[in-house]
Amino acid sequence: MAATSRAVPARSIGFARQESISLTCAVPVEAPVSIVYGNVPYAVMMATPDDFEDFVTGFSLTEGIIEQHEEIRDILVEEADKGWRVTVSLSPDRFRKHLARTRSLSGRTGCGLCGIGSLDDLPEAARPAGAAPVLAVEAVARAVHDLDNHQPLNDLTRAVHGAAWCDLDGGIRLVREDVGRHNALDKLIGALLRAGQDPAGGFLLITSRCSFEMVEKAARFGAHHLVAVSAPTSLALDRAQALGLGLIAVARQDSALVFQGALPEVARKGAA
Repeated sequence: MAATSRAVPARSIGFARQESISLTCAVPVEAPVSIVYGNVPYAVMMATPDDFEDFVTGFSLTEGIIEQHEEIRDILVEEADKGWRVTVSLSPDRFRKHLARTRSLSGRTGCGLCGIGSLDDLPEAARPAGAAPVLAVEAVARAVHDLDNHQPLNDLTRAVHGAAWCDLDGGIRLVREDVGRHNALDKLIGALLRAGQDPAGGFLLITSRCSFEMVEKAARFGAHHLVAVSAPTSLALDRAQALGLGLIAVARQDSALVFQGALPEVARKGAA
């Protein structure tokens, strides 16, 4: 597997004393990843070159190319002259449906809707199935508090996003990192799909702002709760409300804002 970080020389400049110190910094590797279905190129995404199988599995679901993991027959990862090529073999029926769709996507880092031709093509996830599990305040607090300890690449570079799957007690069970916030979530969702994870068994935690696309991806996976370290956008709030997706954002180690859905403990304190 390719390196995910690179050591580069730099100079640290102190503004007050105007001191200059030579040092070495770690920066995350960013590489173009061409995603091909069958023999048809579909997307070029800028991503951290690891967890390719997870990435394209999650990407395929959240893009609406597949509806379930079993529709992917095989994934071939190859290093190319200018980056990486990942070829996905779909089941015959799913590949025919994919060919009937027309979309050309060329993505920069974390690009979410590039290439869509009209507003009618905006993705619309289905409402997550089943009743939403209860999510306690303590679980959110625990997950947010522990998140930094599960991001080795970000700890090294301070330049990548993370997406975590947490159980209903707030224990962090799986994390994926990437230079793109959408990519990190796609990698995580792909890993959860491949592992057969029940979406009702926990919640998603992301380090980035909560945009429309992040809500859509969470809902396509079937998650009932999404927690974001940064703030949501207006369209993200609208979609979360329409989908019945619990949305908690601006999550810090001492507080969080509940925008959609209710934590029992918070509801009681607010009503007191």
